[in-house]
Amino acid sequence: MSYQTFAHFYDKVMDQTVYDDWMAFIARYRAHSKPLSILELACGTGQVAVQLAKAGHEVTGFDLSDDMLVLANERMIAEGVNFSLIQGDMRDIGQVGKFDLCTCFSDSLCYLDNEADLQDVFDGVYKNLQEDGLFLFDVHSLYQMREVFPGYQYIYQDQEDVFLWESFEGDLENSVEHVLTFFVPNKNGTFNRLQEVHQERVFEIDVYKKILKRAGFETVEVSSDFGRSTVEAESPRWFFVCQK
Repeated sequence: MSYQTFAHFYDKVMDQTVYDDWMAFIARYRAHSKPLSILELACGTGQVAVQLAKAGHEVTGFDLSDDMLVLANERMIAEGVNFSLIQGDMRDIGQVGKFDLCTCFSDSLCYLDNEADLQDVFDGVYKNLQEDGLFLFDVHSLYQMREVFPGYQYIYQDQEDVFLWESFEGDLENSVEHVLTFFVPNKNGTFNRLQEVHQERVFEIDVYKKILKRAGFETVEVSSDFGRSTVEAESPRWFFVCQK
């Protein structure tokens, strides 16, 4: 999986209202009454990090993709805020600080296709949290993976770019393969056709709970709709709140 091309399309195709929902999810469990130290895993292009920094929090953004981090740094400068950025694999976070809160949004954990990798992430998060720290994350639901994604198609087009998203059932249980095709314009009026393949997988809620408990988290709550609703059979996404 590579974000080399997708990074530059990400903000165009992403629903911008979802960032306010993630901020509301954070506020639901960590009110903005005091500045918090926050580790944002898979920070992407930095939209959440910027909003958190504007709210007065001390933010560290962590992402595997250099291309995403370049855009996050550009956004940070343009918005006149400051936060730290670290390039790395969240399966090997290391000791980067002691945080009040860690987040991992936009279904980023779905890129891990086995329990051992999830364990590495959850262990690393636990070690980087304060004693009363919280870990907030979301993943696609089994309904989304089994019923919605297979056969899904999306086309984006503006005056500059054309982007095609196609999703297919993956080889592993409860997995999908997203084939992203980009038509990038050249100066002579022609287009380059580029392609990336992204694979995602989801596990049963009890599997996530088991691994989180093994990492040391004392309580784990699961909801839908950014913490506003209980999980139902057709909930598209699950939201986890994990207390150290």
